[in-house]
Amino acid sequence: MYQTSNTLSENIRTKSAELLNRHLAAAIDLHAQVKQAHWNVRGPAFIAIHELFDKVADAVEGYSDTIAERAAALGGTAEGTVQVAAKRSFLEQYKLGVADEKAHLAAVTVALAGFGDSARKAIDEAAAFGDADTSDVFTEMSRGIDYQLWLVESHLKP
Repeated sequence: MYQTSNTLSENIRTKSAELLNRHLAAAIDLHAQVKQAHWNVRGPAFIAIHELFDKVADAVEGYSDTIAERAAALGGTAEGTVQVAAKRSFLEQYKLGVADEKAHLAAVTVALAGFGDSARKAIDEAAAFGDADTSDVFTEMSRGIDYQLWLVESHLKP
């Protein structure tokens, strides 16, 4: 941990940085998965889905930045290289070779839901060890991911 005047204890800051870095890896992976879908989607609704995936990817990229900056603000190191993300991401691996829009929509739905579920658990985890601000970061992300999930799922038949 880096020296900081932040008044949270080093123990809390260390736990928060670890929690944040777990999610940073998954957020980087999620961004890459959504871009994979964006680049490769095919089908009758191509332009709508293509543009949707681009907007979802932008939102997820913003969450990566928020996570990394919070870890750094606590005196931690944001561990956000592609190599680290590939090793640590808890998301299911995205299948290559998918082209059908419904298959991409389903895969992105699974990835968003998995990330959202973990973000909700992180809200309670950060609060339990005494970092309300990091808990709030995860609350903001959870709300945003739920919104993105709603947009993506709305293209699937109920």
